Amino acid sequence: MPRPRPNILLVTIDSLRADHLGCYGYHYPTSPCIDQFARESTVFDSFFCPAIPTHPSYTTLYTGQHPITHTIVAHHGKNDLARNAPFLPQLLLAGGYTTCAVDDLMRQRVWLGRGYEYYIDPSVRHPLVITVTREELNRRAIPWLKEHARDPFFLFLHYWDPHYPFLPPASYRDLFYDGDRTDPQNRSLEQWWKHPIGSIAKDVWLRTPEGLITDAEYVRALYDQEILYLDEGIGELLETLRTLDIEEETLVVLLADHGESMTEHQVFFDHYGLYDCVIRAPLIVRWPGVIPAGRRLSEMVQHLDIAPTLLEAAGLPIPSGMEGKSLLPLLEGKPCTWTTSRVISLECTWQARWSLRTERYKFILPRIPPGEAELYDLVEDPKEEHDLAAARPSIAKEMEEELEAWIQDRLKATGRSQDPLLAHGISLKRMLDGGC
Repeated sequence: MPRPRPNILLVTIDSLRADHLGCYGYHYPTSPCIDQFARESTVFDSFFCPAIPTHPSYTTLYTGQHPITHTIVAHHGKNDLARNAPFLPQLLLAGGYTTCAVDDLMRQRVWLGRGYEYYIDPSVRHPLVITVTREELNRRAIPWLKEHARDPFFLFLHYWDPHYPFLPPASYRDLFYDGDRTDPQNRSLEQWWKHPIGSIAKDVWLRTPEGLITDAEYVRALYDQEILYLDEGIGELLETLRTLDIEEETLVVLLADHGESMTEHQVFFDHYGLYDCVIRAPLIVRWPGVIPAGRRLSEMVQHLDIAPTLLEAAGLPIPSGMEGKSLLPLLEGKPCTWTTSRVISLECTWQARWSLRTERYKFILPRIPPGEAELYDLVEDPKEEHDLAAARPSIAKEMEEELEAWIQDRLKATGRSQDPLLAHGISLKRMLDGGC
């Protein structure tokens, strides 16, 4: 018997690290609504980002392609997405879905609006797109849902909470922290003041009537408060499906584009560095009657698997140009004909790096600025605190050779010769020098 054709609600949360949610084991109660949703869903414990930050990540999400293929590896740079690249909203629109985005990414990268019949952007009222709140998004999305509840729809929401700067409403400010936020003896943020973003935070965001915020734990608490604030909005959105009586026929996918480093590896409240706190993200999927509830899956999956999954769920063909694999057999509990034993990720943010991650090891290869490669044993050292590149040189060499060979093979397959991270080196150096 063929499966029903679902409505699709794709909820993405910017900069949400998985391990700050209760359903991923967090000790603070930041996410009661998402946790309840997770109990009704299937949760992926090993969902990874092939690209950070936001624009490369969302391009990968939509195209089902690794960034080395679609060429978008940074926020800056002159690359545009090819017109013939497969693109999820366009394919769903052509397949009979009413498509809508409540989002502002198209203001920054025009192709991120492809295929949407409705594009609702509340950020046009803001000088800074990342300050759009979950209330503003829900005030647009929920009426649209009510109007189109009987259509086969694809609705995409992109929440900026809890992206930096962490500005939860005042009513949340006493949660998850009981220290002295302006203790002059606390120097846990001093390293951050040397970073361009940290210097702005010091001069603007973290100045209070009582003095300068000095405690990194207080900033962490602000991030967690933002998650709780967002969580209530997620609950409101999901409750709308129930009140409209379309919950049973709606496939809901909740994920993040990437995580966030709190202070790990001296990366303060930002999303660079290819460590798991940044490249491991939440992925929770609910489809009542089709996908079993209350399951957790350990298989390694990636952003580029999302578009093929949604197309198969919609009963539409998956273009050959998509490199990801549909997760639907895994979700339905059927035998899986493929497995991913490694994830290759890249970033071109404040630095340019590649990583190769297996279930056991993480190898990180710097391009800009040049430096020493890193190797971590993720079984013995899940927080990636002990670099083993010097202690286990044969493993580091083997992983470096595998990574470099993969890069060269993919470049050859796409008719290019230059590593895309090196191609962005001029603009990255300008940013590192404070030029943008």
